[in-house]
Amino acid sequence: MSPAPDENSTKNPTSAPVGIFDSGVGGLTVARAVIDQLPNESILYVGDTANGPYGPLPIAQVRANALGVMDELVDSGVKLLVIACNSASAAVLRDARERYTARYGIPVVEVIQPAVRRAVASTRSGRVGVIGTAATVGSRAYEDAFAAAPQLGITSAACPDFVRFVEAGVTAGDEVLATAERYLQPLQEADVDTLILGCTHYPLLTGVISLVMGDGVTLVSSAEETAKDVYRELTTHNLLRTEDSTPSHTFLATGRGTQFEELARRFLGPEVVSVQHVDHVSAQYPTGSLARITPEMIAAARNGSLQSVAADGGSPPHDAGAPAGRGSRWN
Repeated sequence: MSPAPDENSTKNPTSAPVGIFDSGVGGLTVARAVIDQLPNESILYVGDTANGPYGPLPIAQVRANALGVMDELVDSGVKLLVIACNSASAAVLRDARERYTARYGIPVVEVIQPAVRRAVASTRSGRVGVIGTAATVGSRAYEDAFAAAPQLGITSAACPDFVRFVEAGVTAGDEVLATAERYLQPLQEADVDTLILGCTHYPLLTGVISLVMGDGVTLVSSAEETAKDVYRELTTHNLLRTEDSTPSHTFLATGRGTQFEELARRFLGPEVVSVQHVDHVSAQYPTGSLARITPEMIAAARNGSLQSVAADGGSPPHDAGAPAGRGSRWN
């Protein structure tokens, strides 16, 4: 059964939820940080578990999956988007800001730049390490983000099995420790003093990573830094929720909901009352899909010829100047 629409959000955009998505449970670390720093905000979280984890996938497939979920989140009426996945941030950030911020004024927050800013401020030796999925490391998105600080030495390492451990709910044990020692050896040899956890799953392995790297290495969580950016964007755009009522938190999974719910409750806590399974986000909240709104349709609408576009087989949006479903909650 679908959640009842929040009628206040149709009148007051500040009451709309913050949309957060990841390929699985890793983005819950970002949701946790957002809830901690912004306890009055409602959260709508989507774990694209049917297609995730994104790390091993080709960039083109990550882009298609991520934009599909974000289209449906925007279509639902969220007031801000959080790409709580490093692989997706590396693949679609520019597209997302053109698609949602430039076109519709919806702020998009990602996880790479916030972590880089903190690492630049934290390092003492100028030697910074980055660990992430194969997709994130292969994209060189972090190296590009560090381009403004050429004095720093960056060492990156892919740690693909870390995601597998977290998705299975395994965060300690001999196998985890041995894997961490193997993955982190290049960072130890590079003598880094700051290490970016470049995947939102990795903060759940802080204990073993800290044990292997030692107390002298500062761990930078993209989750905590991203939540600070969410706070900044909501404040800058006057989107902070002002209602006195208790905020609502909704969690959706495109794949099996049972396992996701068990891990979500373990990692996030009592805020996860239940997790709903949906094949597609829009199947749970059928307000249409932004993916069907093409630039050509928008241009035609502005020229007063939307009717002809629809006649040719296009699906006209609810409002030609805004995403389908904007101004209303998912229902």
